[in-house]
Amino acid sequence: MQQTYLGRSGLVVSELCLGTMTFGGAADQDESAAIVGRFRDAGGTFFDTADVYTGGRSEEILGELLRADRDEVVLATKASGSTGPGPNDRSSSRRHLLAAVEASLRRLGTDWIDLYQLHSWDGTTPLDETLSALDGLVRAGKVRYVGISNFVGWQLERACRMQDAKDYDGFVSLQPQYSLVERQIELETLPAAHANGLGILAWSPLAAGFLTGKYARDETAEGRGRFAQFVDNIDDQGWDTLDAVRQIADARGSEPATVAVGWVLAQPFTIPIIGATQAEQLDASLAATGLRLGEDELARLTRVSEPARGYPWDFPRAGGRPERELRTP
Repeated sequence: MQQTYLGRSGLVVSELCLGTMTFGGAADQDESAAIVGRFRDAGGTFFDTADVYTGGRSEEILGELLRADRDEVVLATKASGSTGPGPNDRSSSRRHLLAAVEASLRRLGTDWIDLYQLHSWDGTTPLDETLSALDGLVRAGKVRYVGISNFVGWQLERACRMQDAKDYDGFVSLQPQYSLVERQIELETLPAAHANGLGILAWSPLAAGFLTGKYARDETAEGRGRFAQFVDNIDDQGWDTLDAVRQIADARGSEPATVAVGWVLAQPFTIPIIGATQAEQLDASLAATGLRLGEDELARLTRVSEPARGYPWDFPRAGGRPERELRTP
């Protein structure tokens, strides 16, 4: 597995990130250890969790498993979600973030967090309060870099402009949902992230397992796990996209999951976050690091999965004002 830089920062991470939302839930301690071991054996160094995953157990298990390798790995976690019943046990307020980072440090068993991310936008807390708290965590050495997750374009842009104006430490990454069947971020959020030099950490690159090819167009997802209801919301374009993924995979003698993760990996400045409940489920995603899709294959997948572009994104193509012609009298 190759190493790459995260966004505009000097932080070096593996080209795939292991998401650990299943740790302490669908994956018990032993299976979590097997998953981490397989990812590390493949050259993976980048791990993502959150304080709300399995009630904090994900952070605890991950910290235990990586304690001996702490100096060799990059740990990312997230905060702002609800961690208790009290009114201050959630949000991106200074009080909650300062308490949340200390709790994450204890659970992870580490003195610092490499990448500390806001899990979502908080419209109840003044933005300057949130950003100054994050800047303080960096200056205190508890956090090395800061990032965001699940922001839309205007939220990202507003936050980055305030960081610049206040000379706060800036975001280095955005963690959005991104896959061949979820590309809406390309309309506004992704251009804003690129303009601000943010790396992209794509969660659910397999669309909750849909792009593994385990579902058929004419069957329902009943009884197929906690994310299987996602399949019932797939439209004809999604199924056509899966058909193209399967055909390319068959022609290459690979798995659909490998092709789907490979497409995300091929996008600029993008690191797919892969996950599993069993170690062997990682293999198809890990194989994407050795897969380099051809230009024709990438173009086909991009074309078949192209998101609808309404107004104003399609305005120039819809016959907007023509360029002014300069004529001599």
